[in-house]
Amino acid sequence: MVEFIFLALLLMVPVVYFVVTVGQLQGGSFAVVGAADQAAKVFVAQSNPAGAQRAAEQTVLVALKDYGYTPEQASFEVSCDRSDCSSAGATVSVVVRLDVPLPMMPFADAGQLMASRVSATATQVVGRYR
Repeated sequence: MVEFIFLALLLMVPVVYFVVTVGQLQGGSFAVVGAADQAAKVFVAQSNPAGAQRAAEQTVLVALKDYGYTPEQASFEVSCDRSDCSSAGATVSVVVRLDVPLPMMPFADAGQLMASRVSATATQVVGRYR
């Protein structure tokens, strides 16, 4: 009985931690895909580029906050295929990157312990009519 309990703990704890870590990575993947997609849609809906940049940034922050991630863990960039991003037919791409921390680590930020970095890219075309 003692051997069974000892071996069960020895084998089950790493397996459970692995499953939780994979869940964190999946949640981070969902977060960056949603954030990039929504930020690209918001960017092309705006009429001026400065307002579009701010709106896209706020969209990324809200989408990541919905999944429990902070702004310090993420970065994003917007790129266009033309000099004027708000012109009709311009293609806008948004890339969102997120550092997913290891779960249940109290000092993960101090030691820079990350499970992985996930990223997603979304592209939208500025419509002719707005």
